[in-house]
Order: sequence, then structure tokens, then C-alpha cells
Amino acid sequence: MQPLYTDAEFKAAKTLDKLPLECKQCHGKFHVLKHDILSHLKGQKKRPFSFCSTKCSRANEDPPITWQCDRCGKKFQRKQSQANRSKSGKHFCSQSCGAKWNNAHKTKGTRVSKLERWLQEQLPLLFPGLEFHFNRTDAINAELDIFVPSLRLAFELNGIFHYEPIYGPEKLGRIQNNDERKVLACAEHSIGLCVIDVSSVKYFKPIKAQKFLDIVANLIRTKLPGDLPASSPLPSQNHIEVP
Repeated sequence: MQPLYTDAEFKAAKTLDKLPLECKQCHGKFHVLKHDILSHLKGQKKRPFSFCSTKCSRANEDPPITWQCDRCGKKFQRKQSQANRSKSGKHFCSQSCGAKWNNAHKTKGTRVSKLERWLQEQLPLLFPGLEFHFNRTDAINAELDIFVPSLRLAFELNGIFHYEPIYGPEKLGRIQNNDERKVLACAEHSIGLCVIDVSSVKYFKPIKAQKFLDIVANLIRTKLPGDLPASSPLPSQNHIEVP
């Protein structure tokens, strides 16, 4: 209890007069009956009158803690009770960072298909000297499934959701508009974009996925001098569709 009154004011006050106290949490002023303060001083009331409200009392019990975002490394403040709600045990400075981390680490229900994950494992084995960026947004400020920075070559693996209104026409329209923006962004950044239709893949099997790996690998080889004969050039246009 932090009084904002003097001893003289306390003595002059009547029993039902309210005297000012300072809130321990927000440092604001609030008032308590002299009768209740006397009861507290005599030990008859255990309530210390330290807070102006229940909100301030709870905030003091659960003060903000400084955390470091598990995705971007930014420091931020959040209460322990809020941090405890994290199912992954990770802490993020924003919903955006949380969503991006979850999308990259989910084992089920993720937008990254088993086919994409398999390709992400196989391509570095086929081309150990190349740097691959998978599902990153730094090239065009939008996510590219596969991007080879040194070759300025990108691949998008479009499943059934890019062609049929599985979740309704509005959702399909948004997906296709986003696809078109990626095409334009790649052209602006001089990135060759190959869009591969993988909607025929209902269930993942390596034997079915091999043809898509061959498509990607062959197009990469056309950009590597001397790996393939000149009869198999990469099409000159920026954006090609592979059914």
C-alpha cells in the first residue's frame, strides 16, 4: 500500500472519508475508505490495497517478459500466460512470423506437399554445387516453390487448387490472381519461371514423382553450360507451362 496522503490528512479524515493511494502497477491514483485502511493496518483486512483494479492486480501477477522471436530474432514483450498458449513451444513477434514458421515446420496439414518435400530432398543431391531456395519470399516478395538464384530460374508446382474451385470460385480467383502476380514479378526481376501442373498427383509415390523431378532437373541442366546438347534449350519466354 502506497499512501498519497500525509499523517495530518489521515488524522483529520473521518472514518467514511476516502483517502488517496497509488496503484503499484499503473501508478495511478485511487481512493479507499479510511475505515478499510485502518482495518488493514490493524491486521483485520489482509487485502493490501496495492492495486486500483483487478486488471492491474492480474497484470502485476503476470508481468510482460522479453522474448526473442524464434523466426526473425526480433525481441518483443509478452506475458508468460500468453506465451504458455503456444502449442509448438516457440515464440513469435507477430502472427506473420508464426504462420511462416508453422508452414515451414508442419508435418501435416501444410501447404507444402509431399511431392514438394521429396523434390527438396532430391534436387540438392542431383546438383550439390547449386544453391536452392525452397518456399522463400526474398526473390520477388512472394513465395516461390523452388528458386535457383545463380541461374535466375524458378519453379512453381501447382496442384488441383490452382485449377479447380475446391473451396469455391472466390478462393480459386484469389489463388489464380496470386499466380499471375508471381508471373509478372518474375518477369520484372528477370527470373525464368516454369509452372508445372502437378494436379494429377492424388497420392504421393516416388515412382510418380520422378517425372516431375526429371522436368525440373532437365530445365536446370539447360542452364548449366555443356550438361545437355543444344537441341534441348530452355524456351526463350520468361514463363512456361508444363502439363
